[in-house]
Formats: sequence, structure tokens, C-alpha cells
Amino acid sequence: MKRLDRPWLIGITALLAVLFAVFASFQLNDTNPEIYHRPSVIDAWSWVAFYGLISTLCIVSIFRPIPLLLLVLSALFCVYEMATTAPGLYRNLFETETFTMTGASMAPSRSEVELSREFFGALIGLLGITFLWWQVKKATRVTA
Repeated sequence: MKRLDRPWLIGITALLAVLFAVFASFQLNDTNPEIYHRPSVIDAWSWVAFYGLISTLCIVSIFRPIPLLLLVLSALFCVYEMATTAPGLYRNLFETETFTMTGASMAPSRSEVELSREFFGALIGLLGITFLWWQVKKATRVTA
């Protein structure tokens, strides 16, 4: 297996690494009690670690393919997170007067807003992991 050799692929992967690092830094705000009602430090730091992992995987993938098992485990976490937050997204879409993901604090009366954000965060993470999996498949096809 070899490192990425196409400049456009390296550029996209580097951009994704920066993007997921920025996502990780946004999660640090999730512990702010002025915004969130009884914020969970464990939840916030698990998201920092999750986005940080994807950012790190993007950086590493520039130099060598990521082990498939690591990508599968990361994808399974995304699917699990999407499954656990999907009910909140459903409530936000169909059971509230207006769908929103911005401007609402994480109050107990509007938990569906944060669950919707987490659902889409996991979906974006899954898309990033799928892109890395595509790179691994492409690299193994070229060297095979």
C-alpha cells in the first residue's frame, strides 16, 4: 500500500482534516452552562475525540492507507450515534411547529434541537469515513 499521490486527493483530504479539527473545537463550547442546560462534559469530550479521530485519520491517510478495521469501527460508531439521535431529529422535523437547528439553546424542552445537530454531525463523520474507505479501496486496487 502506498501514500496518496494525486494532488487533488491530498488537497481534499487535508481540507477534511482541517474541517473535522474545526468541528472538534466547536464541541468545546458544549460545556458552556450559559448555552446548555446542565451540559455533559463526557458527551462534549466524546465528540471532541470523535471529530479529532476523523481529522487524525485524514492526516494519516495522506501518508498511508488507514486499516480497514479502524474505518469499520468508526463507521459503526457513526451509525450507532445516528440511530440513537434519529428520534430527536424525527421530533424536530414532524412533531414541533418549526424545524430548527440554530438559535435554540439546549434546554430540556427543546432536546430535539441538540439531537438533530448530533445526528447530522454523525452523518458528516460517516461521509468523511466513507471517503477514507474509498481511498483505501482505491489504493489496494492500484497495488493489487
